[in-house]
Amino acid sequence: MAYQLADRRDVDFVLHELLHLGDLSDHEVYGEFNKKTIDMVISEVRNLALKEVLPTNAPGDQAGCTLENGMVQIPEEFKRIWDLYKEGEWIATAEDPAWGGQGMPHALSMACTEYLSGANMAMYMYVALTHGAANLVEAFGTESQKAKYLRKMYSGEWTGTMLLTEPGAGSDVGALETIATPNADGTYNITGNKIFISGGEHDMAENIIHPVLARIEGAPAGTKGISLFSVPKYRVNDDGSIGAFNDVVCTGIEHKMGIHGNCTCSLALGEKGQCVGELLGEPNKGMRGMFLMMNEARLFVGVQGLSVAGASYANALTYAQERVQGPNLMTMMEKNPPAVPIIQHPDIRRQLITMKANVEAMRSLLFYIGYCSDLKKVSDSEEERERLQGIIDILIPIGKGYVTDRSYDVCSHGMQIYGGYGFIEEYPQAQLLRDCRITMIYEGTNGIQAMDLLGRKLGMKKGKAVMDLMAEMQKTIAQANDVEALAPLAADLEKAVGKLGEVAMYMGKTAMSAEVMNAFANAHPFMTVTGDVVFAWMHLWRALTATAGLEKAKKKDTSFYEGVIASARYYIEAELPISQGRMRAILKGSDAAMAIPEAAFFG
Repeated sequence: MAYQLADRRDVDFVLHELLHLGDLSDHEVYGEFNKKTIDMVISEVRNLALKEVLPTNAPGDQAGCTLENGMVQIPEEFKRIWDLYKEGEWIATAEDPAWGGQGMPHALSMACTEYLSGANMAMYMYVALTHGAANLVEAFGTESQKAKYLRKMYSGEWTGTMLLTEPGAGSDVGALETIATPNADGTYNITGNKIFISGGEHDMAENIIHPVLARIEGAPAGTKGISLFSVPKYRVNDDGSIGAFNDVVCTGIEHKMGIHGNCTCSLALGEKGQCVGELLGEPNKGMRGMFLMMNEARLFVGVQGLSVAGASYANALTYAQERVQGPNLMTMMEKNPPAVPIIQHPDIRRQLITMKANVEAMRSLLFYIGYCSDLKKVSDSEEERERLQGIIDILIPIGKGYVTDRSYDVCSHGMQIYGGYGFIEEYPQAQLLRDCRITMIYEGTNGIQAMDLLGRKLGMKKGKAVMDLMAEMQKTIAQANDVEALAPLAADLEKAVGKLGEVAMYMGKTAMSAEVMNAFANAHPFMTVTGDVVFAWMHLWRALTATAGLEKAKKKDTSFYEGVIASARYYIEAELPISQGRMRAILKGSDAAMAIPEAAFFG
């Protein structure tokens, strides 16, 4: 069966059979989101994505964005889609209804994002950025600021961005040079230059609200002296109406490898001394706000990776069923053997099951992280909320860093299955591969995600968060051990979890020793093996659920459940052993990366 985006049956499987998301409707905050409502939401968003959004993806990529006299024009097709997003209230799906959100569970919101981002990643970035900027206002703004901004941002009447990066301050945020000078009325004059600002200037909405990181004159150097400000493109009067232009000027747009339909801007603030901002939160506490948005943004980037990987897999699967080329290996010695669909060829099947297994694990993991946020929201226990937040914190670098590494691999396989046609822009796989590549870079490169896992998350609460995550894995292993067909897979995962624990202890100890540089040289391999084991856990959990489902499955569901179990077998039998080799390499403690003289890189 041909499909172009996320497999609806697997989305339903994760939401209803793995997570039982509809049970959250027992709690007042999610009372209206029972299974029937969840299914209706997924049907609506899938219909919108397939019929309205997907047809704009290739034209938007081809048209790109243009800059003229400081004004950016985005692809014309996108403006109608933005209107549809506004009408359907798709911009603030999980936010507080009091401010115009839909209040749906985070796991359901992620499913919506997968469809809409998979249909047009560049277009959906405008939604995500607006949502993230509004969240900062909601979390740190005064009641007056919330009243001025939130409803118009969550409704899509206005959009939002995040002004963080500067020419000399990318990953090193503390090096920023943007200055905020206090005014007598409590506002600040903002001067500086920001780069790589997605959605920083466009003609789709009447105003753009820029949360800006800047340093108040005289504030401490480094990250300790950074504050967060609200800087609109047009000033906003107390009654919410739009005022004068706020001296935020687009000085250039980047010509990128992918996401052509999203304008990536350079912005000059206060060149004429007329850029006014309002403090969001407390002075010198801007990094708190940045981390709030970055954690959300990093999970969104993970869903972006999932969305394009899922689309690439869907395309590759359809193509492999339809593309007839060469005989089946079992008949090739016959006289005039018939050509067959390439899905019958072993190497194509290897790539397809690799894509399938990775996409299914990505979806399960990311929706699970969202579900942990939902459980945290409805829990009455502070201890349970802390436990869930610890698991979320550990999984954020996996959900962003590891997932997008694998997403790019999936998109590469998707191109390979098309052969030469995959390399031609006339077909969708090239754009998906190009668009996917940025997910490994922005919102903190995947190397930074690995450093976060090792340097911040591994020792968090004296290792309790890691132990809580491993305890969840052990629960699944114990249940699978009681199922004869799954016991060998459970045994393999249990060995991997044990080895990962050994590696984690070694990495934590090394990071606290004189060999700290060697430890961080292995941070990315450590993130990789952690991700490998987490994916294997997701697959064992899925297989356990599918095995139970098979016992009472209708005929139409039998092949789906068999496919879930086959994915688990493939991943644990064929991919997890590779991770064991990676773990042995980490424990070997090679210092080659740090020991090589710098001059030796140049020969």
